[in-house]
This record gives sequence, structure tokens and C-alpha cells, in this order.
Amino acid sequence: MNELLVDSPFRQDILKGLSANPKYLLPKYFYDARGDELFQQIMHCPEYYLTQAEAEILSLQSRRILERCANTSGQFDIVELGAGDGSKTIFLLQEALRMQCSQQYYPIDISPSMIAYLNQNLGAKLPGMQVSGLAGDYFDMLEQLQTANDQPKLVLFLGATVGNMLPREAVQFFQQLKSFLRQGDHVLVGFDLKKNPQTILDAYNDKGGLTKAFNLNLLQRINRELGANFQLHQFSHFPVYDPITGSCKSYLISTCDQRVTFDDDTVIAFERDEPIYMEVSQKYSKTEIQQLASQAGFKPVESFYDSRHQFADVLWRVSSE
Repeated sequence: MNELLVDSPFRQDILKGLSANPKYLLPKYFYDARGDELFQQIMHCPEYYLTQAEAEILSLQSRRILERCANTSGQFDIVELGAGDGSKTIFLLQEALRMQCSQQYYPIDISPSMIAYLNQNLGAKLPGMQVSGLAGDYFDMLEQLQTANDQPKLVLFLGATVGNMLPREAVQFFQQLKSFLRQGDHVLVGFDLKKNPQTILDAYNDKGGLTKAFNLNLLQRINRELGANFQLHQFSHFPVYDPITGSCKSYLISTCDQRVTFDDDTVIAFERDEPIYMEVSQKYSKTEIQQLASQAGFKPVESFYDSRHQFADVLWRVSSE
């Protein structure tokens, strides 16, 4: 066992989740190098409509989004939480350069490999845009930026990442986010909208098995980094969607009675058919989005939809009103 990892947050969180009843794992740990690769593939698979819908919004409506920010802020920095590979954000950044309203982009991501990729590649695609990637916790990095300068900010939280929280958790997240912002700053949030339940289930259970592999990869990461002996073939992937609450939840189901041992001799027992709760992908109605903004203390500015109204990028402003 690597002594340096004994008290790592990763180990602590994994063992805490697997010792709970019911068992759970935190979705932020999906994103190791292999997880990043699998998620990029998921975003381009036919069933995963979210990426195409948001790319349509940003490719066609970035000017309007930025105009609504520039009306009150003039020049501003663009900060992105959970930046990923930047494939959709580049539309907004290109438009910001054309409009001369921003020349500074701070992508923040928990994945060091994604930040390294952006730092190395994105600047060459955006002459005139300073790309300064930050790897780490969103709020830790925002605190650094808050003390570094007082430039107005447009904070991006795209890709329906907000859906990885239940609504009450989302309210707390945005209240905390607001504490790092100043009056007049803006936030652009991606929301997946409630729609035909089968369309949603298909997006999280693609025929190619990418989402299944993405979930199982976290068990493989635990094996590699914590010396566990998960047998991946003894777990099945199971998504469910509740059209009333809008919660699409993913589970890994143990297919037999089994015991998993870690490198510190910790043993986690599973009963046959016992679930591990992996993540939620929350869907919202337009009314629920408005309510969330109000509860978190933001002023809604404008909502931007794809042509099928499957997805929305919603602009909020920090206001004293």
C-alpha cells in the first residue's frame, strides 16, 4: 500500500461511500484519464443529445449571450467550471474575441489532464485569448481568482453539470458560488430540460455501452489506486428516470454475493442485487430553473434554447435587488 495515499481524500471518500447504507460513490471521481476519454466518446454518441443541443446554442447564440453580459460589465474575464475539452466553449470564446469584450479565459477542472490539454492546445486556436487553466476544486480556484484581480466575470457552468446535484444541493452550490462573485458578474448555466422519459433513459444507457463502461471505470480506478479487487463483470449498469422529480439516477448492481478487499485489508461485502448509487442527472422544467435562480439569490437575465427545446443555457446576474 502506498503510505502517501492512506489518508487521501479519494480513499476516505471511497471507503465512506462503500461503508454507507445504501452504498454510493461520488461522481467527481469518474474523471481520471480513462474516464475523461470515455466521457468524450459519450458526448459524441447518437443517444447523448445534450452535447449537440448545447453546441447548437453556443454556435448560434453566443453573440446574444455576450451582448447581455457586456451591457452591464463591458470587459470581463470568462471563467469555466468543469471545462472539459472546451469543444463547445470555443464558440463563445471566438465570439468574445470578435466582440473585443474578453481576452482572458480561466478553465477550471478537477482533471489535471483536461487542464493540461487546454493550456497546451486551446491558445493556439484562439489567437489573442489568454488561456490560464486551473486544476482543482471549483471554489478553491475561484478563491484564488477572487484575490488575484477584481475584473468582472462571466462564469460558465455548462453541459448540465448542475444535473449532478439534487435541486436542494444545487441551491446550496449556487449560493456558495455567489459568495465568490461581485455585483454585476454573470453566470451562464446549462440545464437539461424535462422531456420524453425514453429519450432521457437512452442518453444514459447507450447501445454502444459507453455509459456502462464509464461507470465501471470508477471501480477499475479504485482497483488501481487503492489496491481493491473489484470484479467488474460482477456488476451491471442500471439507470432509472422519474419524470415527476426529474431525477435520472445511475446505479451499479452487484450480480452476486461478493467481498471486495482493499490494500489496507478493509473488506466491503456486497449482497446479490445490492446497488451502488453512482450519480444523478437532474432534469428541470423552465419554472424550476426560475425558482432555483431566485432561491440562490441570482437575477435571471435571459434563457437560450436549442431548436428542439431539449436544453437551455440560462444567464443569471449577481444583483443587489
